[in-house]
Amino acid sequence: MTFAATPRSRSEDRRISPVFWVLLAALGTSGWALYSGYGNMRFGIFLFVVTGWMVSLCLHEYAHARTALHGGDITVGAKGYLTLNPLKYANALLSFVLPIVFMLLGGIGLPGGAVWIERHRIQGRLKHSLVSAAGPLVNLVAAVLILVPVSAGWLDDPEVHTTWNGYELMVSPLALALGFLGMLQLSAALLNLLPVPGLDGYGIVEPWLSYKTRRAVEPFAPYGMLAVFALLWQPQVNRLFFDAVYGVMELLGVDRVYAQIGHELFRFWTG
Repeated sequence: MTFAATPRSRSEDRRISPVFWVLLAALGTSGWALYSGYGNMRFGIFLFVVTGWMVSLCLHEYAHARTALHGGDITVGAKGYLTLNPLKYANALLSFVLPIVFMLLGGIGLPGGAVWIERHRIQGRLKHSLVSAAGPLVNLVAAVLILVPVSAGWLDDPEVHTTWNGYELMVSPLALALGFLGMLQLSAALLNLLPVPGLDGYGIVEPWLSYKTRRAVEPFAPYGMLAVFALLWQPQVNRLFFDAVYGVMELLGVDRVYAQIGHELFRFWTG
């Protein structure tokens, strides 16, 4: 007796993964704990920021895949990219492990990038640019949404006093977690928009370059991200970069001290 294979339905290819629901549940629970003052504050900030960062990485990759689908690459569904499941991405190391390591070590939002887009299926230079731009745009939108409650004062709390380097803040610990998470989103967006091979910024401009230029740059693509982060470890470059990130934060109405205190509290293992 033989059995015919049952084809996957389109709804299965786009059903949200239980892994993503678990991440959302952890994010919501830790956010509630911080807002209500339940449990260990520093570990709560750590859990909230890590899960929030992973959720944003999922959304970043989903945006690339979804834009590619509308651009003509109908294979992204079968690959599982529309389920928001991080385990389906082509390279978990690049998309999740390295971004979390860089966040832990230096408070830098490393842009992930591991959805395999079949570019030959997408016609038109504008569509190719939009596929690359979709991910960083998600980070920018996420940063705005994350920082609005802080800038609007919705998390001010006169009963809470946090002192750091001469600053005294009367806000919920959730505001400090949001400040740091919002900074990570901005840093990821700004880094990813750099026109460096291997980053989305280069993917935006690449379709508009000549064939000769693209072939000349192609061998350097695997090393672009490494070169950027080697530069970021230089104190002068690091200072300029974070001044730019904090400048954008302040344009959104949030003082950099929220991110700085949030980062210090995030590192709960330092005591």
